[in-house]
Amino acid sequence: MAETSVPFRAGTGGYASYRIPAVVRAKSGALLAFCEGRVDSAKDWGHIDIVLKRSTDGGLTWGLLQVVAQNGAADLAGNPAPVVLDTGRILLVHVRSAGSAREDLILRGGLPPADGRRVWVQHSDDDGVTWSAPRDINAQVNKAGWRWYATGPGHAIQMSTTGRVVVPGNHTVPPVGHDTGAEVKYSSGHCLFSDDRGETWSIGYLDEKTDNYINPNETTVAELTDGRLYFNTRTNAKGPGTRADAHSRDGGRTLIKPFRPQVGLTAPVCQGSLLQLRDPDLLLYSGPAAPDSRALMTIRVSTDMGVTWHARCPISGLPAAYSDLVRVDAGTVGLLYETGDFGTYETITFRRVPVADLT
Repeated sequence: MAETSVPFRAGTGGYASYRIPAVVRAKSGALLAFCEGRVDSAKDWGHIDIVLKRSTDGGLTWGLLQVVAQNGAADLAGNPAPVVLDTGRILLVHVRSAGSAREDLILRGGLPPADGRRVWVQHSDDDGVTWSAPRDINAQVNKAGWRWYATGPGHAIQMSTTGRVVVPGNHTVPPVGHDTGAEVKYSSGHCLFSDDRGETWSIGYLDEKTDNYINPNETTVAELTDGRLYFNTRTNAKGPGTRADAHSRDGGRTLIKPFRPQVGLTAPVCQGSLLQLRDPDLLLYSGPAAPDSRALMTIRVSTDMGVTWHARCPISGLPAAYSDLVRVDAGTVGLLYETGDFGTYETITFRRVPVADLT
């Protein structure tokens, strides 16, 4: 039987809204649920902090609210992309910008670089109880001329084969001709990676086609059982469907082929999450399944490494949007997702799902 808890509820804890969930399982077994705490409204810009709640009972109950990343008294820290390393250290890669940096201004190049989207990382060595000071890694992973930039959102991964840390990302490239830069076709994909557990970083693959067929946007990643990486992304260009996917044989440095449509995943334009189970061997995808609206949160399953997908576990028929998946224990998967009775962003809810329901 599925069990549900609500770690974040809009209008509580000093925040008007909570959005953009991410969840990981620490080496101790504690679950760490991250999201953006939006102080004044549900808008994507303004005073936004990254906040955290911890659970030591598999997501049944949650501890006190912690502010993990805060960009001054009025600016933005967001797009949490946490990952648990083999050492037990937890990295939190995220972006920061001025609170006044609206997306349309960034896309049109109307802001000084210092106010735009920059990439930072910090870490915890005690299961998220305390955190290091943030460190600016923007010069290593953000190219001159890129305008928009986002990490994840959702958990990142450390590869079991090489130890490489891989964080999906997306950006926009400068426009040409009379375009403003806000056109969909300039949305592009990349990943950032580290081979020394987060000390130094590099840019991996780039998918920067501007033909308006596939435009990689918010992206999630899983390490398949054959060692390849599988990337799945949101797109709203002219290609069929709203999802696209790609594979990498070299740890995200390059893609075997550029992102192609994945029309087996019926979904609105929205972020999604991946999780590769090893026992049993299942690749999971979470996201809303209503074709034209953010609703009907569903976990879908692939037994052929992302080639085809099957809806195995409808979570709810209610409004729902962003989500993140985590392995809680041998018999349980956890889903942290945005939902509400009458609106999509009323809560961030955690659902425990038996693995048996997915097989």
